[in-house]
Amino acid sequence: MHHFHYRDDRLFAEDVPVAAIAARVGTPFYLYSHATLEHHFRTFDAAYHGPHLTCFSVKSLSNLAVLRLLARLGAGMDVVSGGELYRALRAGVPGERICYSGVGKTRREIDAALAADILMFNVESPQELDAISARAKALGCIARVALRVNPDVDPKTHPYISTGLKKNKFGIDIEAAEAEYRRAAVLPGLEVCGLDCHIGSQLTKVSPFVDSLVRLKELLARLRAMGLDIHYLDLGGGLGITYDKEEPPHPNDYAAAIERELDGLDLTVIFEPGRVIVGNAGVLVTRVLYVKDGSFKRFVIVDAGMNDLVRPSLYGSYHALWPVARDAGRGEAEADVVGPICESGDFLAQGRVLPEVRAGELLAAMSAGAYGFTMSSNYNSRPRVPEILVKGDRFFVIKKRETYARLVAGEVVPDFLKD
Repeated sequence: MHHFHYRDDRLFAEDVPVAAIAARVGTPFYLYSHATLEHHFRTFDAAYHGPHLTCFSVKSLSNLAVLRLLARLGAGMDVVSGGELYRALRAGVPGERICYSGVGKTRREIDAALAADILMFNVESPQELDAISARAKALGCIARVALRVNPDVDPKTHPYISTGLKKNKFGIDIEAAEAEYRRAAVLPGLEVCGLDCHIGSQLTKVSPFVDSLVRLKELLARLRAMGLDIHYLDLGGGLGITYDKEEPPHPNDYAAAIERELDGLDLTVIFEPGRVIVGNAGVLVTRVLYVKDGSFKRFVIVDAGMNDLVRPSLYGSYHALWPVARDAGRGEAEADVVGPICESGDFLAQGRVLPEVRAGELLAAMSAGAYGFTMSSNYNSRPRVPEILVKGDRFFVIKKRETYARLVAGEVVPDFLKD
């Protein structure tokens, strides 16, 4: 569910007309609903009844205001870079509620996480394990670690967001994991405390999670028999949302399946939801610039491009397009909705049947809260768009629109080119 709805054929975000926001901040812009964010987090977090920590996946939506909102609801954070760690700490998340994932942690990033005394590192390779041990020993501290185990389970999702197969770059093969745990147990500066896996994103069935748990439980039994105190299970993998016709499981069904598999194992489960919390809590609002009728097809040209929302171009993803002002008297027509980027792959929709639209009108690309702004870029030297948060009948600019001056703020012309 979400809090974007029509009143008298005008699209509202909670109690604010979307058109009124566009008139104030211009287009394009990302728009998030506070009520939806809160409802989704509370629903997900309350679904699991055993000991757990819900660590929001920062890569899905990293704005400080959103992180702060979720932190105040009790969320931890799953981070994958030094920048995301910095954001989580700036948002007021204590280190004890932060897990650090990702395959390429640098020395600087490891040191920053150790200084923050994070809950644990999810270690992706033997070399990374050695690096964390060396830095913890050098700094005179203890790094709590879990090994990310690759269970080789097919998540039945898009190959670009599948992460748990042997052919993926993530994690340690489950066959090699026991030996690596044995080695981690004797490396200096480490406390082995957890078991981690992540099989992919936008999962619309519970069965891949259960299949992973069956394999992980076998490994867990062997690790505990070795004397390792494994008390955290980080169960990564993103529960899906409805973009078009998907029917993902409700968090209650997902949690019930996990509870059945983990009954009696005395584990604190760490969840890493991202998309399921923020995906349907955000939209991208764009304005129609031109309607161009070619000999082969119609193009609706809008002011948001693939640099603003890359998912349709990158994944072939579907985002519903809602008119901000509906007109029941208009017909429908098939069109490609395209942006101003100089790439043939710049589109928000292809062959989509939409209500007839005219230049100057607004469209909302729905379900754009996850991996929308965070994957945006400055391609074609386009400033990144603002982010807006609605709460009730008020809206707040939580990230300002970039300026042209900011686009070049870090660039330096050397003296020999200044003649």
